[in-house]
Amino acid sequence: MTNQVSSTPIHLGFIMDGNRRWAKARGLSTFQGHREGYNAARRVAEACFDAGVQFVSVYAFSTENWRREASEVSYLMKLLALAVSAKEIAYFKKNGIRLYFLGRRDRIEPKLLKAMKKGEADTANLTRGTLAVCLDYGGQQEIADAVQNCLRDGLSASDITPEAIGEHLYAPSVPTIDMVTRTSGEQRISNFMLWRSAYSELFFLQKHWPEMTKTDVTAIIEEYARRSRRFGG
Repeated sequence: MTNQVSSTPIHLGFIMDGNRRWAKARGLSTFQGHREGYNAARRVAEACFDAGVQFVSVYAFSTENWRREASEVSYLMKLLALAVSAKEIAYFKKNGIRLYFLGRRDRIEPKLLKAMKKGEADTANLTRGTLAVCLDYGGQQEIADAVQNCLRDGLSASDITPEAIGEHLYAPSVPTIDMVTRTSGEQRISNFMLWRSAYSELFFLQKHWPEMTKTDVTAIIEEYARRSRRFGG
């Protein structure tokens, strides 16, 4: 594989960092920061799909986020419930956006899990773009689960190839990521989409996630177009 053939990425991944810092800098509550972060996720996803990006992945809640204060975890779960409410699913359907959730499901409250599954089912045939929400997600855990699923399907050790693991990931139809963007100045990937980001371009922004706009999405795509991807070749 040599250089890219298209200046428009197929799949953009976002590590949405800085909600709490954005709120603190403005004298607002952590909860207000997360709410504005949710609004930014909608803006960014729409801007990506308008630009021709087919898949957008967002890191909504990691396997480690359960360690946060109980009140913050509770609010984040309420935000996720909002994301799969009837009103929000109607928004996704109106805008042609397919919804996927990637991550563990055994720790999600049953009512929320039911709403997540319904949201996936109700948007399954939409084609404008796919929004993959990483919820109770960890990249290492996804790979471990994929290997375990290979074994459950009867694959032998010699059968467990990279291709086989890829076919057993969460939502295997979601492709590899072309570029991962992290906001708020941090320069690490924090266990985000480790398998799919093996050859991803990385882009780090100083601004906090709630500040993201359509202009930022344009800048990300332009930066991607300037990169030369050789995939080790």
